[in-house]
Amino acid sequence: GVGTGWVNTSDGEIFICTDATTGENVWYNVGGGSGDVEPWGFPGTISGYVAGGVNPTAPHLDQIDKFSFSSDSNAVAYSGVLTQVRYSPAGFTSNTHGYVSGGGHPPYDIIDKFSFATEGNATDVGNLISVKADSAGISSNTNGYNCGGYTSANSNRIEKNSFATDGNSTDVGDMTVARYSPCGCPSTTHGYLGGGKGEGIPQQNVIEKFPFASDTNATDVGDMTIAHQLSYGTVSTTHGYAHGGLTASPINIIQKFSFSVDSNATDVGDLVLGVYGPSGQTSTTHGYSNGGHISSGNIGNQIEKYTFASDANATDVGDLVVNRHYAAGSQK
Repeated sequence: GVGTGWVNTSDGEIFICTDATTGENVWYNVGGGSGDVEPWGFPGTISGYVAGGVNPTAPHLDQIDKFSFSSDSNAVAYSGVLTQVRYSPAGFTSNTHGYVSGGGHPPYDIIDKFSFATEGNATDVGNLISVKADSAGISSNTNGYNCGGYTSANSNRIEKNSFATDGNSTDVGDMTVARYSPCGCPSTTHGYLGGGKGEGIPQQNVIEKFPFASDTNATDVGDMTIAHQLSYGTVSTTHGYAHGGLTASPINIIQKFSFSVDSNATDVGDLVLGVYGPSGQTSTTHGYSNGGHISSGNIGNQIEKYTFASDANATDVGDLVVNRHYAAGSQK
């Protein structure tokens, strides 16, 4: 129960239980070391959310869609909207809220959050260091990260926002290559970034990672299977995934790379449709891809899912409320 003490006899570290929820205990480190013991909060078990984006008939959206993880079905409209219509924002997720940071057009520095438990309009809870769009969003248990992006120049900045308190982001490190439109994937300990491109530099195949435990720069740890931009990242407990993207045309590749060893990605399946700029969500068992730019003037509304249990192609399991691309994804 809450208040129980635990001593690690190997290193002398002492922990106190602060949350005894079954399967989700939290143990606070009161010893001389660092690092609490807590459940990984990123994957969802209930719903996926899609926020903002671009629609052919109403170019910039403030709409939020949600869909079920427990059954294959169409999305429904969330009972609230973002504070501004925008496309290409970064999305990250706490246990209780979805976050949408930055985006265009024009470029914004706004950080919005919306509640999973009580549906309503998003609220403006802080600002990025500068206005920018086309960033990657990454979530740890305690913070959201906005990585890269573009305004008047390519950005290499890794910015961090606390989930515990509303406030502005802080600059905590640099990416190895300044660029926009990479995909973002969190493990329990690191944020991973893959692909992207920048003004004056070609599409990239780099996989880089940065630690959550300390504020520091990212390091290059591998390569994607192909240089590309505008894919979206999902994660299992052991691997990061990137689906879709753009080379010279939309691609349907699902790529995966290991969290346990630094290595290159492998091609493990295909989406139903080749898309760039899709949204993505992560459940405990599946990665989801929704919407995206299919071809010139053709934007999708499909919800696809692929399993983490085996390497396989995605299946079409429903439709979004509106066709859209360049949206932010989150999950509960």
